[in-house]
This record gives sequence, C-alpha cells and structure tokens, in this order.
Amino acid sequence: MRSRFAELGGAEAPGRSGLFELMKATSKTRRKSVVQRLIAVAAVGHGMRLVLSAIWIALFALLSQARAESADSALSAAIDGAWREPQNRARDAYRHPYESMTFWGLKPGMTVVEVDPGIRGWWTEILAPYARATGGAYIAALPDRAQSGAAAESPEAAHAAFWKGVADKSVFGEVKAYDFGPQHPDSIPAASVDLVLVARAFHNWARQGDATQAYLRAFFTMLKPGGVLAVEQHRAPEGADPRAGTGYVPESYVIEEARKVGFVLEARSEINANPKDTRDHPFGVWTLPPTRRSAPAGQPADPNFDHAKYDAIGESDRMTLRLRKPD
Repeated sequence: MRSRFAELGGAEAPGRSGLFELMKATSKTRRKSVVQRLIAVAAVGHGMRLVLSAIWIALFALLSQARAESADSALSAAIDGAWREPQNRARDAYRHPYESMTFWGLKPGMTVVEVDPGIRGWWTEILAPYARATGGAYIAALPDRAQSGAAAESPEAAHAAFWKGVADKSVFGEVKAYDFGPQHPDSIPAASVDLVLVARAFHNWARQGDATQAYLRAFFTMLKPGGVLAVEQHRAPEGADPRAGTGYVPESYVIEEARKVGFVLEARSEINANPKDTRDHPFGVWTLPPTRRSAPAGQPADPNFDHAKYDAIGESDRMTLRLRKPD
C-alpha cells in the first residue's frame, strides 16, 4: 500500500536524516514545495514531530543557502590570485582582506578608489582584479605631481612604478589613475565613486596643516550619496597627539575629522586589532613588521638592533572604520 507521501508525489516518508539529505539536494526554487509536501504528509497522519522536523530542516537549509549566496566568490578568488606577491600574501594573517572588505561593504560592480596605493600595492593586487572580474572599476588616487616636494618619493617615479605594476590587463583590467591631492581635489568626478579606501595615510596628513580636511572633503565630494569611506589606520591610544610622528593616530581623531565634512560613522570593527602592540616603539610603527626599521629615518640600518621583540608583536594595532556619506 502506498504511503500518503507517495500519494502526494514522493516516495516513502523519509526519516530525520532522510529529510536533511532531501533538503540539501533540493534546489532553492523547489524547497518551498518540498516543505509544503512534508507538512501535508505530517498533517494527514505522520504527526507533529515530522512537522517540526520539516520546519527545522527547511530553516537550516535556507540559512545555509543564504550564507553561500552572501559569500563573495570573486573576492575570494582575487585574494587567492596567483599574481599576488608572496610577501603580500604572507601579510593576510594581519590584514584580513576578506573580512575587512566584507565589513566595508565591497560589492560586485562597484567603483572603488584606493588612495595612494604605492607600487602595485597590497590592496591593489586584490581590488583591481576584483573590479575586472565583477564589472566594476578600480581607480588609483596617486600622489599629485604638482606637489613634487611634498613626499619622500618623487611623484613621477611613483606614477611610473604604479603603472608598471598593473601593466597586465588580463589580471588588473582597465585601471584608471589620477593625480590627487589638495591642489587637485576634484580630479576624480563628483558623485562617481561607491567606496574610497584610505589605508594608513592619516598619520601623514595630520602633520601637513589642514591636509586631513582637504582630503576628506574631496572624498565626500567624489562619493555617491550613500557611498562608503573605508579606513584602515595605525591606532594610537586616546589622548595621543596625532601629529607626534609615530605613525599612529587616535581613532577619535579620524572619526571627528570625518564628521566635520559630513561623514557619519556607521560601524567600527576590531578585525585588525592587535592587543600585543604597545605602540611605544623606538622608531614608531615602522619598528614593527613589515618595515622593521632599526634606525631613525634617513640613517643606515643598525645591524646590531634586536628585532625579536618587535617581530613577536607582528603588525600594528589598527582601527577599521566604515564611514558613510548620507543619502
């Protein structure tokens, strides 16, 4: 005699393990009908236990599906890319690229600006291939060549080195880059950007007069309404002087400066925190990896300097902030 489940279009009514396997193997579009069939079976003779089992398993399966769909496979692929330099990949343990970008709200198809990325920078190796793969756009805000005396490295040399690093279009796609700085704050069109990433720059701007405000106003202008300012920055203890030259600035300094131009602090994260970082090193944050400075800037390295203590700390304690331009 056929069971009631068979009469409703299925086989024999499955047990708990069979229900779980059925839900895992069933496409999302069919799960609703499967659950309805299971409940119908229970209602006509298999009892409330099967109803509860069906509901529990359905919820579990749908949550699993939602987690799988929310995972950004393109971002994972970019992070795992064979093109990344080995020394950059080794730093993932400290910089948490997937978690950080997910926190900041990176999505496929976005237009992303990276501020002062350096020579084929750490984030560039991830963000430019991600943009290429997802139909987005990667823009580098490079040092302004009109300010040739403002940086330790020649802006001309920085531009040349950057373009050499991203020359492979099969990996990095159609990268764009602009001279960007207080003298050219509008070089990137207004309301054209979804996300601006500033990684470890506020300690420099804090010592350049009103540069922090000039840069933040430019970011606010270039972002679309609802756009995100993503900040990763060496974090000083509260009350510390952001102009001290240690490479660290207080979290409150960044937040307050951003609020002055209209940004709203949406969230902060401890993804990149490092409680082992005492932030009182002889050569500032640059004493730590990856720089591992052993003498004051501009002086020869000290071959007798003991790096062990600082290597054991790892990379710096860093704030991770998501600030948003209001809609």
